[in-house]
Amino acid sequence: MFTGIIVETGTVEKIERSRDSIQLQVRAEKTGRGLKIGGSLAVNGCCLTATRIKTAGTSRLISFDLLNETWKRTNFQFLKASSLVNLERPLRAGDEFGGHFVTGHIDGTGKIVRIERFGSDSVLDIAAPEIVMRYVIQKGSIAIDGISLTVAEVNKKSFRVWIIPHTLKVTNLRKRKAGDAVNLETDFLGKYVEKLTGFRAKTLKGVK
Repeated sequence: MFTGIIVETGTVEKIERSRDSIQLQVRAEKTGRGLKIGGSLAVNGCCLTATRIKTAGTSRLISFDLLNETWKRTNFQFLKASSLVNLERPLRAGDEFGGHFVTGHIDGTGKIVRIERFGSDSVLDIAAPEIVMRYVIQKGSIAIDGISLTVAEVNKKSFRVWIIPHTLKVTNLRKRKAGDAVNLETDFLGKYVEKLTGFRAKTLKGVK
C-alpha cells in the first residue's frame, strides 16, 4: 500500500527485452536505502518487486522483472534510458499519511492533452479511457504516475488537475509534455462501492 507522496525521481538505467522476459533497471537514491531483494517499490505508481540490487556510489541500481501484462497496461513501454520515474516506498505503520490509499495496481494509461503554467501553478488535462473515467469524480483523488492528486474538473473523456510548484519540482511532471502517456490509478473505494451496490441491486431484483 502506498500514499501517492513521491519521495524522489529515479532514472531508468536500462530496459532489456527478450522473448522470455522484460527487465527494468532504475537508479535510486533515497528509496534504495534499506530496500532488500523481494521488497516493493512503486515506480510511476506501479508496485514492483526488487529482484536485484547493486550499490553504485551513493545510489542503488534496482532491477525489476516485468510481466507482459504490466508492460502492456503501463507507460513502461514508452520508457528509455535516462527517463525519469517517480519512486515511493510502501507505507509503514506509524508513517505520516499525506495522500490517499494507492494500491500500485494501474488501471490504464492516459495521455496528457495540455500542460500549462498559470502563475506559479500548472494545469494538467489528461484524456483517459472509459474504464478509468467511470471512477473519476470532481474533488476525488487519483494517482497520476503514482502522484496523489485531486481532480479539479471532469469532462466526458478527460479530467483536469492543478499542480503546485513543489509537486512539479519533485516529480517527473517537470519533464512531461503534451502527448506523453501517464499511468493512472483511480481511488479503489469507488470500485468497491460499484461492486457492492451492483451486487445489492441484483439481490433486490431477485426478491419478490
